[in-house]
Amino acid sequence: MNIAAWLSRAGLSHPGLAAVGQGPRVAQSYGELAARAARLARALHRLGLEPGERVAIVAKNCVEYVETIFGIWHGGFAAVPANAKLHARELGYILEHSGARVCFATPGLDAEVAAHAPSSLERLIVIGSPEYEALFAADPAPVTPRDGDDLAWLFYTSGTTGRPKGAMLTHRNLAQASFAYLTDVDPAAPGDSVLHAAPMSHGSGLYMMAHVARMAVNVVPESGSFEPDEIFRLFEAWGRMSMFAAPTMVKRMVDHDGAVDPSSVRTIVYGGAPMYVEDALRALDRFGPRLAQIYGQGEAPMTITALSKQDIADREHPRWLERLGSAGRPYACVEVMIADGEDRALPAGEAGEILCRGDVVMPGYWRNPDATAQTLRGGWLHTGDVGVIDPDGYLTLKDRSKDMIISGGSNIYPREVEEVLLKHAAVREASVIGRPHPEWGEVVVAYVVGEAGANELDELCLGEIARFKRPKDYVFVEALPKNNYGKILKTELRELDAKRREKAGA
Repeated sequence: MNIAAWLSRAGLSHPGLAAVGQGPRVAQSYGELAARAARLARALHRLGLEPGERVAIVAKNCVEYVETIFGIWHGGFAAVPANAKLHARELGYILEHSGARVCFATPGLDAEVAAHAPSSLERLIVIGSPEYEALFAADPAPVTPRDGDDLAWLFYTSGTTGRPKGAMLTHRNLAQASFAYLTDVDPAAPGDSVLHAAPMSHGSGLYMMAHVARMAVNVVPESGSFEPDEIFRLFEAWGRMSMFAAPTMVKRMVDHDGAVDPSSVRTIVYGGAPMYVEDALRALDRFGPRLAQIYGQGEAPMTITALSKQDIADREHPRWLERLGSAGRPYACVEVMIADGEDRALPAGEAGEILCRGDVVMPGYWRNPDATAQTLRGGWLHTGDVGVIDPDGYLTLKDRSKDMIISGGSNIYPREVEEVLLKHAAVREASVIGRPHPEWGEVVVAYVVGEAGANELDELCLGEIARFKRPKDYVFVEALPKNNYGKILKTELRELDAKRREKAGA
C-alpha cells in the first residue's frame, strides 16, 4: 500500500500530463516526476538506507519538494518534513529525535541545519546542488512494497512540554486523508491544480498526495511564499486552481485590490485557525461559492471535520450564519464525539473535549509511549480542543484546552516560549498568552515578573526559537495571578490583558 505507487501509476499511464508547476509554467510532467522519484529511491538505497528509515526534508517550498518526498516514499523510507521557519536548535532536536541519517535542505537552510546537526546525521544534501543532481544518475528502482501500517510521514507538532512530538502518519493514514479530501472537500480532475503558498512541510503539503492520485498539478509560486499579487496571477494562469490558506491569508487576499476572475478558483480551503464570520462573509462576496473549511490536527492530518462549499454558500438555510461559524461536520472516514472529563459522550448542545477515531488517526507518537497512551486512551484521539455539536451534527470550536496560540495559521505553545524567557537571570516568572489580532488571529504576549528589558528578551528568544514564536509585546508586572496552589491563572491573565487594551483604547 505504498502511496508512491500513485505517482508511478500516473507516470506510466499519462507521462505527458503536467505534474509540477513553477509559477505559471510546467516544470515537470508525470513521466519526468515519476522517473526522478524512482532514481532518487535507488540512490538512497545505495547510501545504505533500509526501508523504514527516516529521511528529513528541511526546505522552503520548491519544485523539488514533490520529487524528494515521493522519492523517499518510493524507496520505502519515512519522510520527516520539518518546518523551515523553525530555529536551528529546534531542527537539530527533530533530526536527533527522528534518527534521520540523511537530510535534504534548500540552499541557505543547510548552514542552519549543519550548525546543530546531531552525530546521527550522516548526509546533508542541498537541494539543487551538484550532489543532489548526481543522485538522479542512478537507475530507477521499483516501488518498495509497504504495508498500510508502515510509517510514511513523521509529522512533528509542538507539545505542551515545549518539545515537539512526532505524530506517526502511516501510508493508510495518508491515503485515507487524501480520499477524504477528494470526497468531502475538493474533488479534483486531471489537469486541475493546487497552489502551495503555505508550507509544504505541513497543511498544504498534505494535499500533494490527493492531487497526484488524480493526476492534477502541484504548483509552487516562483516566490516560494504567499504574495497576493502572485497568487491572483497564478489563479488566472492555471484556472481551476485550489489552495490551502490560513484565515489570515484569506483575509489578505480579500483586502488586496488586485483583480481576479473568481471562476479561475476551484476551491480556497481554509483552516489552521478560526475564521471570523465577518471575514468569511467578505471572502464569500469576493470569491463566490468557492470556500471550504477544514478542522484537523497533525495527529489526524487535516481530517476531523469539514464545512463544505455547499454549506458555506447556502445563504437560504435558516441557520446559515450559525453554520458559517462552525467547523462543519465529521468527515465520512471518522467518528467524532464530545466527551466529559471521564471520556463519556455528551449530548448535542453540551461542550466538552473533542475526540475522534478512524483510519486517518495516527497510531501514536514516535518514541513517546506515555504521550501516546494519554492522547489515544480508549481508542480515541483526544484533541485537547473544546467544542459542541449541534443537533444537526455541526461542530463549533469553543476553546483550546492546551492553551495553544494560533498566529497566522502557525501553532505556538506558551510553555515553549516561557521556558526560553525563564533562562534570563533577571526573569523571575513568565506567562505567555495569545492576544486577539484582526490580521493574525492571535499574537504572542508575554507577562513577565523581573527586571529584564524587552530588547534583551527579544534577543534571547531570537537565539532560541523561531522568529514567529517570539512575543510581540512584553508586559512587566509585579506579580502574576495564581490560585491557592500557586498555579498561574491564564484565564485571569487574558482578562487582565483585555482590560489593559480596553483602557489604552479609551
